[in-house]
Amino acid sequence: FFSLLLSMVRAVIVSTARTGLAKSFRGGFNATHGAALGGHAIAAAITKANIDPGMVEDVIMGCGMPEAETGMNIARGAALWAGCPVNVSGQTINRLCSSGLQAVAMAAHSIMVDGVPCSVGGGLDSISLVQPKFVKGAVVEKKLMKSYPALWMPMIDTADLVAERYGIPRARLDEYAFRSQQRTAAAQASGLYDEEIVPMETVMVVKDKETGEASKVPYTVTKDECNRPSTTLESLQSLAPVRADVDPRATVTAGNASQLSDGASACVLMEEGAAQRAGCTPLGAFKGFAVCGCAPE
Repeated sequence: FFSLLLSMVRAVIVSTARTGLAKSFRGGFNATHGAALGGHAIAAAITKANIDPGMVEDVIMGCGMPEAETGMNIARGAALWAGCPVNVSGQTINRLCSSGLQAVAMAAHSIMVDGVPCSVGGGLDSISLVQPKFVKGAVVEKKLMKSYPALWMPMIDTADLVAERYGIPRARLDEYAFRSQQRTAAAQASGLYDEEIVPMETVMVVKDKETGEASKVPYTVTKDECNRPSTTLESLQSLAPVRADVDPRATVTAGNASQLSDGASACVLMEEGAAQRAGCTPLGAFKGFAVCGCAPE
C-alpha cells in the first residue's frame, strides 16, 4: 500500500534559480553573508514559480560548512531574507559536497511521504568567509584516526590517490579539463545559463596589490566567474602538480582541479496536483534518490 501511495504522489520541480559562481576570496561574493546568497536564490525561485511565499512549508538548504557566516541554521535565515513569512520553517543539511543535492531530495521526500504541498530545496556555501576560520586544522577523534585516518584527508590528496588507483594519467586530466573549459565557454557564449542565473548586487572586498590596502566596492555578479575561456591545453600542461614536492606521482594541478567558489541555488518543488492548481508548469519530476558509501580515501 505504501509503495502504491508513493507512486501516486509525484513531486515536481516548478522553478529553479541560482547566483553566478564567484571565485572564492577574490570574487564578487567574498564579503556576502550566506543568508543573502541563499535568500537571493530562494526569492528568485519563488518569483519564477509565481507563487505566494506563504505556500512554502519548509526551506531545506544544503551547506558544506554550516558555521560562521553560513551557520545558525542558515536555511532559516535565507528563507527569512528571501521574504518568506515567519511560519515558513527551515533546515540546513550537511553532506559536504552533495549537501545541495541531498536537500533537494529531502524536499521531494517531504512532498511524497509527508504530504507537504510545496517545499524549497537547494544549497549555498561561502568558502571566502567560512573556510579561513576552520582551515587551521580539524579536531580528530582518536579511535577514528587510528581506524580511518583518511576521514581527515584533504581533497587534493584524495584526487591524486584516485587518479593513481584507477590509472588516470596526467594527460587525460588535462585533456578533460580543457574540454570542460571549452564547453563552459561555449555554453556561456550561447546564453545557455542566462535563464537560471539571477544577477545579484553586492559589495566585494578588493585589495590593492601594491599597498595591500583593502576597500569595499559595489559589484554585481551576473555570470559564472570561475572558468577561463582563454585556457589552452598547452597552458594546462605547463602547470606543476600541487603536491609535486611531497609526491612525485602527483597529477592534480590548479588547472585540472575544481575552482573554489561562492554561490547559491534553489528549486521550488510541489506536489503535482498542487502545481497544476497553482498554474505552475513542471520542469521535471523527482523519481527517487539513493546513496552509497565508499572507503574514506
